Amino acid sequence: MRVRDIMSTDVKKISPDASVIDAFALMNENNIRRLPIMEGDKLVGIVTMSDLENVPVNKPSTLSFFGTSYLLEKTMLKDIMPKNREVITVGPEDYLETAASLMRKHRISSLPVVAEDTVVGIITETDVFDALIRIMGVDSRGTRIDLKLEDRPGELAKVATIISDSGGNIANIVRIDIPGQEKVHLVLRITCPNSENIIARLEEEGFEIESVIVKH
Repeated sequence: MRVRDIMSTDVKKISPDASVIDAFALMNENNIRRLPIMEGDKLVGIVTMSDLENVPVNKPSTLSFFGTSYLLEKTMLKDIMPKNREVITVGPEDYLETAASLMRKHRISSLPVVAEDTVVGIITETDVFDALIRIMGVDSRGTRIDLKLEDRPGELAKVATIISDSGGNIANIVRIDIPGQEKVHLVLRITCPNSENIIARLEEEGFEIESVIVKH
């Protein structure tokens, strides 16, 4: 799955000449915590809700809320943009796991998607979670089979043959390698008229079935 398949193209952007109050309002209105800062079509920075909440405003201790708001209205994003912050981006043709790895490495919750120096979308943690749900087939009807098998050539082919010969179809398949365990964990989601026959045949062939969940 590529970034372009799950990214949002409705990207909220802001100018470096916009005020801190403008950025607050845009983030709150759209329930987001990061905004690409754009000069025309060029990405020049990122501002986060944390940046806005920690804007240093020189003010007397007795200044009222309205006075503080006035100062923030006069404070431009270009004046508070972190000068040395690397803007982490991803391309629309990059794979989902590349985006997820970048988010994890840099501890950020979203990435601008850039193609030919233009921001064409944005991908968030929620997009990654939604994609994982789709990959795992969580919301799909069918039978989920969790099993263990030896990590050697031909084992997966045996499983697929048993399912096919029994009239079943593999809708989703995920391999999970758990540290310290020699056998491979396989999560299968299949569609079939009778999953009990498939389970029985897998067990006859020596495959270790951990769990079976049927969702109608």
